[in-house]
Formats: sequence, C-alpha cells, structure tokens
Amino acid sequence: MSNATNMNETVHRVSFLNKDSLHIPVLKILQADGTTYEEAVLPVIDEALSRKIFDTCVFTRVLDERMLGAQRQGRISFYMTCIGEEAAVIGSAAALDDKDVILAQYREHAALRYRGFTTEQFMNQMFSNEKDLGKGRQMPIHYGSRELNYQTISSPLATQIPQASGVGYSLKMQGKRNVAICYFGEGAASEGDFHAGLNMAAVHKAPVIFFCRNNGYAISTPTEEQYAGNGIASRGVGYGMHTIRVDGNDMLAVLAATQQARAYALENNAPVLIEAMTYRLGAHSSSDDPSGYRSKEEEAKWQQHDPVKRFKLWLINKGWLKESDETELYEKYREEVLAAVKVAEKVPAPAIDAIIEDVFDQPTAALKQQLTELKAHVAKYPKAYPKTAGRS
Repeated sequence: MSNATNMNETVHRVSFLNKDSLHIPVLKILQADGTTYEEAVLPVIDEALSRKIFDTCVFTRVLDERMLGAQRQGRISFYMTCIGEEAAVIGSAAALDDKDVILAQYREHAALRYRGFTTEQFMNQMFSNEKDLGKGRQMPIHYGSRELNYQTISSPLATQIPQASGVGYSLKMQGKRNVAICYFGEGAASEGDFHAGLNMAAVHKAPVIFFCRNNGYAISTPTEEQYAGNGIASRGVGYGMHTIRVDGNDMLAVLAATQQARAYALENNAPVLIEAMTYRLGAHSSSDDPSGYRSKEEEAKWQQHDPVKRFKLWLINKGWLKESDETELYEKYREEVLAAVKVAEKVPAPAIDAIIEDVFDQPTAALKQQLTELKAHVAKYPKAYPKTAGRS
C-alpha cells in the first residue's frame, strides 16, 4: 500500500508528538565581538568576497537611510528598509551563482545590489520615470531585472512561493545547473501559497532554496500570536525537505548554510528550507509606526546584534578592513545616492502610450480604444495629471 514506508515503526500505546519533539538548533558561527566560535566550520570565503559583501552592506544602509528620508520629504511615495536584516539577505545572495533565479518578497533589494543593480537603476524605479525597467508601472521598491535573474516583485504576500517551485522545476527539466531562491517573511508563511509551494517543490523535487526571514513581527503581529508550532523550520521537515535554522544576524552562518543548501539542491534535485532568525530594526514600511507594537527597550536590545557591525568586526580581526574604510564607503555612497536622486526625479514619466505595451505582441483594438479615451480624459483635465498632460 502507498503508505507502507510510513509504517515501519509501530507502537501499541497512545503516544502523541508535540512541538518539542523536534529539536531544531540555531547555526551560529560569529560571536558579537566578531570572533568565531571555536568549533565553528566557516563557509567558503576570501577577502574579495568579504569586501564585496561589506560594500553591499554599506550601500544598502545608505540607500535605506536616504530614500526613507526622501519619502518623508514627499519625493517618493513609499519605501521599505532592510535595516537589521542585511546578513540574512546579503549572506544568502553571496552564496548563489549569478544565473540562479531570485524570487524576492520586498525587503531583498540588497540581493539585487549584490548582483550588480546600479544606483541609477534603483532611482529610476523608485521615481517611476521613463528610464525605469518596469516603465513606471510598479510602486517604489518593487524591482525586477531580467538581466540579473531577479523576478519582478509582487505586493500580495507569498505569490512568489509557488512560482519559485515552478521556476526550480523548470530549471531541472531544462538540465540547468542552477537553483531558484525564494525569499519571504514568517508572516507570508501563514498564507496558503506557502504550503502549496513547499509541497509542490518537495513532491516534484525542484531545486529551490526557500529562505524565510523570521524577523518576529510580520507587519505588526508577534510570532507568538501568529503560530504555535516550532517556528517555520518544523514545517520544512513536515514537507520532507532538508531544513536548517540559522542566526539571521550572523553573516557567516547564513553564507555557510546557503552554500551547502545550494549544493544539496543541485546534487539531489530537491528543495531546502532555511529559517533565518533575525529582527527588523526599522519600521515595516514608511506607512508603519512600530511603537504601537514593540518597545524602545526591545529595539535597543536588538541594536546590539547589528549584523553589519558584527561582520565588520570579523573583517577587522582578519585584517581585511579598517574602520576608516567604512567611513569612506559611507560617504562615497551618500554622495552617489543624493546625486542620483536629483537626476532621477527630473527624468520625465513614461509616455502614456507605454501603458498598453508589453502585454500582447500587438495591442488589441480594445486596448487602443481605451488608450484613445484615456488621452482624451487627460487632455480634458490636464491639471489633474501634471506629469502626463501634454506628453504623447
């Protein structure tokens, strides 16, 4: 019978399992002072890789600080930061091949930067101008890059999870030696798409790394009010996949786990789940006020676990970085971002005709008619559409 493999061991008295039956330790390599645990096995990493990772950390911090400020000034409409979660995002991105496909949620812009997305490209997307790769159709921080194998972000939670299973399965069927990596938060793991996606990948043996950033709050819901089990990692085991829980503020632990997860996924054509335990130091988004659901004392405690500072101390201990290097990088990127903002906000919005492009090979008659009606409407009320009126 089909369930025979699940009945090799039997008992003859009622005995229930509970959430404590499955022991899931947390992988840690870096201590708070930048030294490594004596028994730790380090990832494959050299000075060049370390410097690229740190460079991405500093750029991301600067981008987040400057663009959150730009949103507060009314220059862009929305923003979300990665502050506090850099190790989870950049450490995992650094373990990938450039042809591995990234399906992000909305807090992984650091992974896109690691792949080579330019400051100008970030700005064009956030200002929705005519140079934006997405032609201004998405709200800020919903990036996408075909060239860098970074799928366009979708606002609805968890839609990328079953899509990642399909991407991984496609890579396998094409015989490519690449994986898909799917980022999501623990809040998204409460969506039905999470379960459908993981089950599909496990059953069809798709090489996908499911990477959960468990930052404790989803938007504003603490984990103890969201799930009662042993975190997200226990669900991976339940779906029959290799699973690991790591300190998401430990750059080396995340890098090591993702390197080995990728190797396993390729060797076995099978998915892996990584749960990175981290903390969102900033607000959920520019529309959020975290003081309504967490204390300043809690935030101060987690500031002591800043992943960028911990990794910086390790680099200094290795002799691969000086304190002055961080200062120089910060100032370099601060000037670069501010200059790019001034340029991007002056670039015109996309031409109104672009709104019906890129869906059909040739726009349908109905779309053309709708475009004609839209142009007439804009022409009638030009003051309501200052960025569009008068543009062809």
